[in-house]
Amino acid sequence: MPSHETVHVSLPGRAYDILIGPGLIERAAETIGPFLTQPRVAVLTDEHVARHHLEPLRAALEGAGIAVSALVLPAGEATKGWTEFSRATEWLLAEKIERNDVVVALGGGVIGDLAGFAAAVLRRGVRFVQVPTTLLAQVDSSVGGKTGINAAAGKNLVGAFHQPSLVLADTGCLDTLAERDLKAGYGEVLKYGLLGDADFFGWLEGRGAAVLSGDADARLRAIRRSCEMKAEIVVRDETEQGDRALLNLGHTFCHALEAATEYSDRLLHGEGVAIGCAMAFDLSARLGLCSQEEPSRVRAHLADLGLKAGLADIEGALPDAEALLELMAQDKKVIDGQLRFVLARGIGEAFVTSDVPRETVLALLTDALAER
Repeated sequence: MPSHETVHVSLPGRAYDILIGPGLIERAAETIGPFLTQPRVAVLTDEHVARHHLEPLRAALEGAGIAVSALVLPAGEATKGWTEFSRATEWLLAEKIERNDVVVALGGGVIGDLAGFAAAVLRRGVRFVQVPTTLLAQVDSSVGGKTGINAAAGKNLVGAFHQPSLVLADTGCLDTLAERDLKAGYGEVLKYGLLGDADFFGWLEGRGAAVLSGDADARLRAIRRSCEMKAEIVVRDETEQGDRALLNLGHTFCHALEAATEYSDRLLHGEGVAIGCAMAFDLSARLGLCSQEEPSRVRAHLADLGLKAGLADIEGALPDAEALLELMAQDKKVIDGQLRFVLARGIGEAFVTSDVPRETVLALLTDALAER
């Protein structure tokens, strides 16, 4: 039996486990079965993921007498909107999914967010299981209960907090990822070291290349530590009233850049996070919060691994600095009209603040655009 590791998310009344390791899809009946009151599941996935992982999941469940129905949605960020969300919820209703049934989200962050939101609102809440198939989803979006879709005004502006019953992070799925998708997911791994664990960031500086190249032990450690850190923060602040906002390191910049590139494959979410983290450290240095060596170290690590690190790495035209700042103002973290940033006093020392002069942000964006 393939080994796996477990990270426990100890939310009172809504606790669940994150299982991490190879072969977990093949063992899905063993892990999902105990949650079923009747032997059936409804699976939401996308076309890319279905080609690799739907049939192994179906075989594992049906081999144990669990019926599987599946809806295969288009791949890509554009799926995370009203049209496919409506399609998914209507399909679940047509499948007569009940409150005690289980919806399975098989895919990356888009499918996990959409399926989780569908489960949150269907019959005012049905249970769901996350089976994340990308590095980004395994270390971040599948954990913590944030679900939702994008709106015309911005990313993730419509959603709900709805915790999964179980997360199965099958590390074998990462072998099917394109190099670009794997590197994009690494942007979220990097974020955890930068926001609260300098030792983890130091480990990544030495072992990040191994994580990307497929070293099983390195991948397991990177995913486990990322999940441990997210679980700790979620338990302290499930609905983002305080500490959980730290998880948005890099995201205020990232979400504006995603909107600017129209949620296209010009910029993947994890690439935006990596760029956003570098810019957050640049902003911190400009404000005198950390030394200039810190953003230089972040950018050096991104460069060493061939990751996007700045606006110059985004192909095609971008809006001017004023327009980017306006897109940042649409971010859901805005409170009373004030942008909130996650800044840092050093690597592993992030904090949340609204005390950032508009002129400093504008100057940073202007300089970053000038480098293109």
